[in-house]
Amino acid sequence: MTSRTLRIAMNGITGRMGYRQHLVRSILPIRDQGGVTLEDGTRLQVEPILVGRNADKVKELAALHGVEHWTTDADAVIDDPTVDVYFDAQVTSRRYAALTAAMKAGKHIFTEKPTAETLEEAIDLARLRETTGVTAGVVHDKLYLPGLVKLRRLVDEGFFGRILSLRGEFGYWVFEGDVQEAQRPSWNYRKEDGGGIVVDMFCHWNYVLEGILGQVRTVNAQAVTHIPTRWDEQGHEYAATADDAAYGIFEIETPGGDPVIAQINSSWAVRVFRDELVEFQVDGTHGSAVAGLRNCVAQQRAHTPKPVWNPDLPVTEPFRDQWLEVPANADLDNGFKLQWEEFLRDVAAGRTHRFDLLSAARGVQLAELGLQSSAEGRRLPVPEISL
Repeated sequence: MTSRTLRIAMNGITGRMGYRQHLVRSILPIRDQGGVTLEDGTRLQVEPILVGRNADKVKELAALHGVEHWTTDADAVIDDPTVDVYFDAQVTSRRYAALTAAMKAGKHIFTEKPTAETLEEAIDLARLRETTGVTAGVVHDKLYLPGLVKLRRLVDEGFFGRILSLRGEFGYWVFEGDVQEAQRPSWNYRKEDGGGIVVDMFCHWNYVLEGILGQVRTVNAQAVTHIPTRWDEQGHEYAATADDAAYGIFEIETPGGDPVIAQINSSWAVRVFRDELVEFQVDGTHGSAVAGLRNCVAQQRAHTPKPVWNPDLPVTEPFRDQWLEVPANADLDNGFKLQWEEFLRDVAAGRTHRFDLLSAARGVQLAELGLQSSAEGRRLPVPEISL
């Protein structure tokens, strides 16, 4: 069997997502399994190069995971002609310049989101990809996870009939950092450092809504800062200047032209009373389904009970027991790893990745419009983006 190797510069692997999901759960398993098999039977191997600003941390991770090459010089690795792919999991404020330099150097790119701090910059990146012809992929991990794979299959099979609505609940309690250590970095709560839940999550909701239902046509959002004071990694008190919760209503148009109303609540100041940290319920004329990241349950019209509102009597309906588990019918691997493998196959084939920089620009657009909607207190249209 013939094989080839792609050298992948991974910038930002000392951060939570870059390390856990992209290095430990994606690239290292792909390396250790001997790469991925291409359509022609060729085996595509991967060779990671760890990139970060803290030399001690990067060196330690390289030694821990048996990675030969590491560096603190991102510019040098981007200019290195032996490097094939540049991956970016840095803070958002550093991403636009790095992705621009990488594409101009002829590197294929795979990146976390948002891809830029402004829509103008995000569109510039998409245009640059068109000019350079490199393969670019943007992490759309939730669409690869078992729960949403099952939900998408129900949509494709026509299970719902005419889809009416989607309701999403996302979030958990992030400790303030004074008594218990916060489980998210402090920059997430400073607007001046690119923080905020709208910027962080609306780019996710855009691709989830597109991937499950259709095009987002309008947004009406309310962004708030519920916890105004937090404590950073050094135990210092600081003002939380970024939104930590957002409540959004989105009008969707399906590929068949049907209108769907989507409502998604996002919060880092909510305590969890649901099966998973994020859940989406889709209701249609013929059935409904509730999906988390791993599980999905459904209820057909013929199996729907007939509740009667009577506050004078205790509830006797076992509502949760009346839903059926949707089987996976396949061995679904880690979502981040699955998308990495798809992206690497696209790089090897020289083709466009289905979740590219234009898709990412629409996510940045929805975040910008969500913040504008909240500031102005009105519903806003979501215009088409053209390059």
